[in-house]
Amino acid sequence: MTYDFQPVLPRGNGPWAHIDTRAITHNLEWVKRRVQSHAGVHSRVPRIWAVVKADAYGHGISHALSALWGADGLCVTTFNDVVLLRQCGWGKPILLLSLWGISETDLLDPSLGQLHVVADDTPQVEMIERWAQIAQHNRSKRSSLHVWVRAEGKLKTLGFQEEEYRSAFLRLRALADAGLLAEVGHLNHYAASEDAHALNLERQAFLQTTHGLSGPYCTGNSGALCGEGPGLLKETSEWLRCGLLLYGASALAPITGPELGLVPAMSLQARLLSVRQVRAGVTVGYGESYRAERDTFIGTVGIGYGHGVPRRLWQRGTVLAGHDGREVPLAGRVAMDCLTVDLGPDPIERVGDIMTIWGRAPNGTLLPVEKTAAACDTIAAALWTGLTSRVPLIAATSAQSQQAS
Repeated sequence: MTYDFQPVLPRGNGPWAHIDTRAITHNLEWVKRRVQSHAGVHSRVPRIWAVVKADAYGHGISHALSALWGADGLCVTTFNDVVLLRQCGWGKPILLLSLWGISETDLLDPSLGQLHVVADDTPQVEMIERWAQIAQHNRSKRSSLHVWVRAEGKLKTLGFQEEEYRSAFLRLRALADAGLLAEVGHLNHYAASEDAHALNLERQAFLQTTHGLSGPYCTGNSGALCGEGPGLLKETSEWLRCGLLLYGASALAPITGPELGLVPAMSLQARLLSVRQVRAGVTVGYGESYRAERDTFIGTVGIGYGHGVPRRLWQRGTVLAGHDGREVPLAGRVAMDCLTVDLGPDPIERVGDIMTIWGRAPNGTLLPVEKTAAACDTIAAALWTGLTSRVPLIAATSAQSQQAS
């Protein structure tokens, strides 16, 4: 894939994040091709839920929406996001992963369109039954509400335990048989999809829990989709959920998204605010945390933990300096509004140059977000979603051709 950046930079000394929406579209097509290639000859190719929770993994739900029209449905965790997506013109199905705090009257809004919801416990089943009673008196056509019953599985956080699952499912299945629900299906979420053996055990446990029960399946995640078996549970599996991969990161360390053929969608950048020489033995930063081993130049970059950069990045982290994306190490602890880097004894960078915390430098040089995440013992999704509102999200437009690989 080729793409271009024409940065529209914010004023002031604060950072920004470029969001390449074409990368998100590319990654969705990568997922769809992978799933299609592994579907059985006589199997129906599963449909894809594009997960846009947490403001599209920090990329901005409006930016992501413009890139995901090829998805079969969108997946969110808040009712407000359902309303927002409908207001933005999304007409395909939406999966609401949590009914917490939602009332039966909330679900009566006809503007919600084809809505899928997840039932996690008996009170939620009871709420759906009350909704069905109310809706029965107001409905002139078959219900468009789909319900997925979540199996607790290995996560042990949400969902029904195996001995409770069948009863909950059959209560909701009765509503569907009466025409009060559109469909009732089975949903799980993997706890260890990055481990092929553990993933297989989880799949078998889910099939055992749902054995003998009709209805479609909703499963998968990015780890399962990019691993040895791309998330296919069985030939009747109808829907697969995918989040992390859509934004260009891998779920299988130490492999990066670009090594899989994905294109990172976010580049986090800031300006170089100052360049000053320090002598060998001089300390830099809070707590005298960095000591120059030689005469060198220290650059101060206008981004810090107040923007969402983890403080512990300084110990092993690097950034890409300037237009050419020269990789340089951090020098000293990350502060609230800035961080410092060691530019070496003969720097070519100047005040005002763009510094890339992760993603692509202006010339296309890439620092994978997975590498930045590993340097501070976290994951890509935590870095993306940890950015604060002080970091504007700017959609990239075309200018100078670069190779994304």
